[in-house]
Amino acid sequence: MTALVEPRTTIRWPLILVLATLGAVAPVATDLYLPGFPAMGDELGASASEVQLTLTTFLVGLAVGQLVMGPLSDRYGRRTPLVASTAVCVVAGVACAVAPGIGVLAAARLVQGFAGAGGMVIGRAVIADLVTGRAAARAFTLMVTVGGVAPVLAPLVGGVLSGPIGWRGMLWTVAALCVVMFLGVVLVLPETRPPELRAGHASYAAALRRVARTRGYWPPVLTQALSFAVMMAYISASPFVYQHVVGLSTVGYGLAFGVNATGLVTAGWVSSRLLDRVDPVTLVRTALAVQLTATLVLVTLAALDAPTWLLPLPIFVAVAMNGAVLGNSSALAMSQVRAVAGTGSAVLGFSQFSLGALVSPLVGLGGEHSALVPAVVMATASALGVATSRWLRQPRASSRVTATS
Repeated sequence: MTALVEPRTTIRWPLILVLATLGAVAPVATDLYLPGFPAMGDELGASASEVQLTLTTFLVGLAVGQLVMGPLSDRYGRRTPLVASTAVCVVAGVACAVAPGIGVLAAARLVQGFAGAGGMVIGRAVIADLVTGRAAARAFTLMVTVGGVAPVLAPLVGGVLSGPIGWRGMLWTVAALCVVMFLGVVLVLPETRPPELRAGHASYAAALRRVARTRGYWPPVLTQALSFAVMMAYISASPFVYQHVVGLSTVGYGLAFGVNATGLVTAGWVSSRLLDRVDPVTLVRTALAVQLTATLVLVTLAALDAPTWLLPLPIFVAVAMNGAVLGNSSALAMSQVRAVAGTGSAVLGFSQFSLGALVSPLVGLGGEHSALVPAVVMATASALGVATSRWLRQPRASSRVTATS
């Protein structure tokens, strides 16, 4: 029989930083090279739709990869699949940077997304292996804060780098980040899933059935996905809302992005500190209530044609609240499926990105000069998040299987 001990109360900072890097690689690889799209098309002789395909294939690989890598880590342990996936990610990153044509680039991006998914999905499973309860909520919040701010800042960094180093230089930057991720896994990450659990692991289908039948798992999964949808709606609509509606310059738009990113990081840090006194469910519900209020204010301002300089204020609040929601809801979901944490993490990530991909095109339905449609999309996702949060449960107080770190 597997020996059980009391869960840990903390995770060391080197491991937290490695896990945060694993979570940040995919959004950085998604957004960093976006400003280089026109130059890429010119150099490779590709149309705009063909260039866009390099992003689509990456996202497909990212979504499918999570569904594969998570269950693999339940059966074969966390470390081996992570070392393999990060190594492949490095090779694919180099292939992207030197790709001679758009077809090779799209194929390499597919492989890069598939391999990069391993870091995201297995990183969450590692936390679930090591800690439970408020300690897990704190670790997830710190990890997700970095991963959440990455897609916000990456386009700005890409805009700065696009001139000096070009689109290939930006893809080399992504490859370099993959190298950092690989070294972090090799040098810092321990094996956290004991052999006893790997040997007794059920089939992929059985693990999925176990996750699907765990009622306490789904409310935090939906809550996280809906809050992430609010942020994706914001990211997709922000160039038009800030520049065409509010009237900011390119520099002003960048500053607004930076301010909102700072708010998200700050909210995540405050949330991690409050976990010593406030339970994760209360933090999630409070943050969602504030987020819903902010998005409703945004809808009202847009509908009434209020002075456009007021619009960034509720947007800032709505985006910042993700810092308190995403990590805590991840911890609540993963606490329900620790025996099959890899599979549970896979479903969690797939749900998050699928809904985000569904929401992003909706914000453009009102045209480039409308703030109302993005506001309605954000408010709708936030309201649904508040509704699902009613069924959140406190983390299970289960013990952790012995692991070395």
